[in-house]
Amino acid sequence: MPVFVSASRGSPVRPRSADLTVGATWDDAPCPVLVIDRHGGLVRLNEAARALLPDKPSRGWLRETAPSWLSEAHLSLLARSRAGEDRPPFGSIGDRVFEAHPTACADGDVVWWLVDDTDRRLAETALKVTRDRADVLSDASSTLLSTLNVPRCMEVSAALAAEHLAEAAVLVAPAQGRHHPLTFARRGEPVTQVMRPIDTRSVPGLTEALQGFPPVPARWLNPADLPDWVIPDGFTGPVGSVIVTPLPGHGVPAGTLVLLRSSTEQVFTEGEEVFARLFAARVGAALSAARLYTEQATITATLMQELLPPSLTRVHGVDYAGRYRAAGDRERIGGDFYDVHPGAGPEQETLVVLGDVAGKGLNAAVLTGKIRNTLHALLPLADDHQRVLDLLNGALLSSHHTRFATLVLASVRRRAHQARLRLTSAGHLPPLVVRADGAVEEVPTRGTLVGAFPQVSTHTVETVLNPGETCLLYTDGITEARGGPLGDELFEEHRLRRALADCAGIPAEAVVERVQMLAAQWLGSGRHDDMAVVAISVPGPANSTEEGECGDRKGG
Repeated sequence: MPVFVSASRGSPVRPRSADLTVGATWDDAPCPVLVIDRHGGLVRLNEAARALLPDKPSRGWLRETAPSWLSEAHLSLLARSRAGEDRPPFGSIGDRVFEAHPTACADGDVVWWLVDDTDRRLAETALKVTRDRADVLSDASSTLLSTLNVPRCMEVSAALAAEHLAEAAVLVAPAQGRHHPLTFARRGEPVTQVMRPIDTRSVPGLTEALQGFPPVPARWLNPADLPDWVIPDGFTGPVGSVIVTPLPGHGVPAGTLVLLRSSTEQVFTEGEEVFARLFAARVGAALSAARLYTEQATITATLMQELLPPSLTRVHGVDYAGRYRAAGDRERIGGDFYDVHPGAGPEQETLVVLGDVAGKGLNAAVLTGKIRNTLHALLPLADDHQRVLDLLNGALLSSHHTRFATLVLASVRRRAHQARLRLTSAGHLPPLVVRADGAVEEVPTRGTLVGAFPQVSTHTVETVLNPGETCLLYTDGITEARGGPLGDELFEEHRLRRALADCAGIPAEAVVERVQMLAAQWLGSGRHDDMAVVAISVPGPANSTEEGECGDRKGG
């Protein structure tokens, strides 16, 4: 480094101006330059330094002329006896920030070059703020979209707002009747959620925000106008600044976010208001998604309840039991179904329906719902199976569905110790009757499927169940279950008959449980069709075969 200053020693009181020789480069430098001797005396300033320090003398002690940070940096440099070892010191002079770069001279003087670093530091600060806010928005989006529970989403939103945007936050959700869901959050404190009747007009801009209008600038809002209900419990000090911003949803406002700062905190800047609106957009999108999911889940659950098979029990002295397993392990509904429609009294027949719609999954389940509803409407005609099936066939042919179905109808009436059954198959597998002695009989009913041909032909068969006997209705998902030791063999009817023979005299619930268990074991982890089973049993005497005996025997 060239030596710009060559001077003999002197004191601040008696400067050495006569002996000082300074090059034109040093004196004309655009940045402020100060020459300081080893004792902390100010030797000389260039023109830029004199302009920066107009009220300071050109001679004297550095500590009396320059800011304290520069004086301390000079003393620290002299203590190390070498320049350039650390990051240059910096500090403010007026409203600007300077970095001080020292150059040591041979005679012990130090030339301090002051470089204006204000704009760079402002840019770095702005960049850091932008990055921090981007991180907050990214984290908020990830956190909010990780839950589709509306109350939890509101809780997280308020907590994030109190942590990153303000001292406290209040999330006001759209009204539910005469009450509004309110979520209160204070920085570092637990979130509380309540339902309250509130007057939205009591908070300036709140009514408009709940309707989706743009927010009112914070400087237009007087914190003194806020009602007590909007201030969370434990909020310290009077409110000094407030933001009311809408939470934009999918076409409908998702609510409003109210941000509060106490009078001891800095008021919201325009940049913070913009950031609050960006944050509110994330919250609104997440809340809208959560509400949409909740609404759809509620609708799905309601519709699903109508499509699920009913729970069966004893009706007029006859036991009924059913089991259903959808083709997909993650599905609850499909193309197989069953229903039991009790008669008005013991003298009236109970109608049992078991069916199988072509296909599986949701599309097949929709058609099963239509068939079940149609059959329910045809209950007054249930004494005539042929007429019921004809009317159902016409309804399916006139619909937009292109699927067909197989059905079996069973009309059951208890008479003394017996149950009389009328069984009609419409293209379905014939029912099996398990006698008390273990014999398994096939009911020879037959017919054509419904929804495919203009006419349905059927043949109805009557049979009688004595105490301890069971009639089993089932779909082909049981007999066509593919698995076994080699993984590709059908379960078939002969294995089902053998299993039923081992379950003679047991309750209906145990029969269907046994059949489903054996089919599931045969399948293993393989794919399968929908499976449905219904058992109709006449309760046997108290000393009949217990349920446990069935479970101990082996099915083939």
